[in-house]
Amino acid sequence: MKMHSPEPFALPEEALEEKFLAATGPGGQNVNKVATAVQLRVDIYSLRLPPPVFTRLKALAGNRWTSDGGILITARRFRTQEANRADARQRAAELIAAAFVAPEKRIKTRPSKAAKAKRIEAKTARSAVKRGRGKVALD
Repeated sequence: MKMHSPEPFALPEEALEEKFLAATGPGGQNVNKVATAVQLRVDIYSLRLPPPVFTRLKALAGNRWTSDGGILITARRFRTQEANRADARQRAAELIAAAFVAPEKRIKTRPSKAAKAKRIEAKTARSAVKRGRGKVALD
């Protein structure tokens, strides 16, 4: 079941720490001179998230979760520092917003008596077909 995209989370500035590094990929000589890639570190503890949201966020973040309780996002998709900066912030906000969406509880169901009987009949019929494939005995 596809869930709708949640509204991006508003990240407070005091929870963010940015570091700029040399990017790889397209950009020609510019890529060797300018630090356009952005490494965004979000301090999760300063956001004061409810425990269930915190747990879901930790699972969603995966290997982006750091040992000191932060999320590290590296953005190097664009050629400019500003575009990568905006991309990193947007990805962090969407990740945190996704953690606020609680998964729907699964409702256990049981097959009906008729469905069980139909399944057994089909198995018996299939078994008879396979039994007929044995070696032919010449008497």
